[in-house]
Amino acid sequence: MLFALITWQVLASGPLLVPDEDFSRAVVRTVPDSATERLSDLGNIPVALPVLVLAMAYAAWRGRRRAALTAGLAMIAVPALIVPLKEWTARPGPLEPWAAGYFPSGHTATSLVAYVGAALLIAPYTRRRWPMPLALALAALTAVGLVLRGFHWPLDVVASVLMCTPLLLVVRRAARTGGRRETDREADRDNHPDADGETGRVTAE
Repeated sequence: MLFALITWQVLASGPLLVPDEDFSRAVVRTVPDSATERLSDLGNIPVALPVLVLAMAYAAWRGRRRAALTAGLAMIAVPALIVPLKEWTARPGPLEPWAAGYFPSGHTATSLVAYVGAALLIAPYTRRRWPMPLALALAALTAVGLVLRGFHWPLDVVASVLMCTPLLLVVRRAARTGGRRETDREADRDNHPDADGETGRVTAE
């Protein structure tokens, strides 16, 4: 509902855009461009996508192919959702009022799905809880860089987070389901360690 409200405000040039634009003008380029551009680059496809692909490959190798496939489909859904919304809303940019297509933020969506999706896939295999905090930090740094550099309005970033949250919830469910099935298989092997051997002896007799 919040995503729908923000989208409606963008389409109708509603009052919610006033504080959004005021905040953007107050913070844009308050940090050197060299720093904010590097942060924004964390949302580039050549940077973020390989992280997810490696995590998908590892999860598939560990037998969690469904979770890996779900994460891949979530990433495919990002441009499928973002591009039509950009065309429909045609929101101008903070530093480029003559341009259009800034809502929602594609870089934010890419970084969020790639990094958080990767964390969801590999978290079951790490003893420490660092994957998710690191993933969230990378996505947040991407969003901050985009706003401070003037590549996006704050609401562009917020909308992308809201849009991607259901996708990531589906990935989390697939990852948890796959983890339970893998645990069940390991438990079965532990409970019946010599099942093959018993069968072999019976056959031989």
